Amino acid sequence: MSALIGFVALFALLFTGLPLAFALGLVGFVGFGLLVSFGPAGAMAAQVTWDTLSSYSLSVLPLFVLMGNLVNHSGLSRDLYAASNAMVGHRRGGLAIATILACGGFSAVSGSSLATAATMSSIALPSMKKYGYSVSLSSGAVAAGGTLGILIPPSVIMVIYGSMTETSVGQLFVAGVVPGLIGILFYALAVMIVVRIRPEAGPAGPHLHWREKVLQIRRVWLVLALFALVIGGIYGGVFTATEAAGIGASGAFAIALAKGDITWKTLFRILSDTVRTSAMLMAVLVGALVFSNFINIAGAPRAIIEAIEASGLGPTGVLIGLILFYLVLGCVFDSLAMILLTIPVVFPLVQQFGFDPVWFGILVVVVVEISLITPPIGMNIFVIRSLNPGVPVTTIFRGVLPFIGADIVRLLLILLFPALVLYLPMHMK
Repeated sequence: MSALIGFVALFALLFTGLPLAFALGLVGFVGFGLLVSFGPAGAMAAQVTWDTLSSYSLSVLPLFVLMGNLVNHSGLSRDLYAASNAMVGHRRGGLAIATILACGGFSAVSGSSLATAATMSSIALPSMKKYGYSVSLSSGAVAAGGTLGILIPPSVIMVIYGSMTETSVGQLFVAGVVPGLIGILFYALAVMIVVRIRPEAGPAGPHLHWREKVLQIRRVWLVLALFALVIGGIYGGVFTATEAAGIGASGAFAIALAKGDITWKTLFRILSDTVRTSAMLMAVLVGALVFSNFINIAGAPRAIIEAIEASGLGPTGVLIGLILFYLVLGCVFDSLAMILLTIPVVFPLVQQFGFDPVWFGILVVVVVEISLITPPIGMNIFVIRSLNPGVPVTTIFRGVLPFIGADIVRLLLILLFPALVLYLPMHMK
């Protein structure tokens, strides 16, 4: 009952417009104080703050944020789209497939779905409009492609999940590679099915000479090599995830310098954006951990486990229930809020029923991906809508339906074949 009252108070504070970090921390502190006393509550909040802000492993967050900002300001997004367009743009639906490929490439250095959707929206939508693509297909491809930002490593959501559950961030990064590639493949297949049914939705673009294709691909090989170095180094045991973040940020800075896209003014803006984003993420994480301690001391996870055991639901029933819970929750919350609010309650169930935490983490990220493009919230939808006021929200939602279908199929594959997620982490050095 105490935990339930805490959640009601949290939602009430959120609806008043209080930032998520402060709402989580305030409810967690007051709830802990009422259940124990305010002296220990203050000590707990102070200890959580100190441990989080001084954590060496969490330095991966600002480093990967810096890496993404550096690459974003170096014109990579346009180069990735141009290279993808050179390879497949001459086919029916090719520009939409190129958009998805570019989103996948940008996700490999961004770590944010909203940033991926916003960046690719300004680049891909004008190009597809020029060649007569339907608004629903073009906007749907950008919205769906943007969801790859939190699955293809490095991912901010994976870092936060790993921190809250004490799961290896390196294993989570490596585990996200295969599901991310499957996502790109299935999204491309969804485009091909749409243009097969409605050829006018995605007419073929111009066919480039092979020399032009080689030239476009050469512009992105450094960044692709950087991604291979970061993930390959983690997989091969050459360096940790935190060290990989430092190498990635340094490599991104070197690439930006080599391309001549960095000025003192640009560098100051990049560093300022990195500080603001990192501070926001750290504050939210501190608030979530304080709230998590309140939920645990209130006994909510234990009560839920006892209720499920009494109901006779097996591991399969629990898993299906959790997936449905996240799908419904995704209709009203964004991805970060979903992870922060639910993991303190859900993760004890994962441990109780013996689910692999790495596999479950990727499963949750895939479900959260779906929530980014589902009504009525669909954060990626509204990012695209805000950047393109002339595109109706209903048109974008109609355009993402084939991609939601592709996501459901991918989710079923991960449920039925856990090896798709766990094979690479199991063979890490």
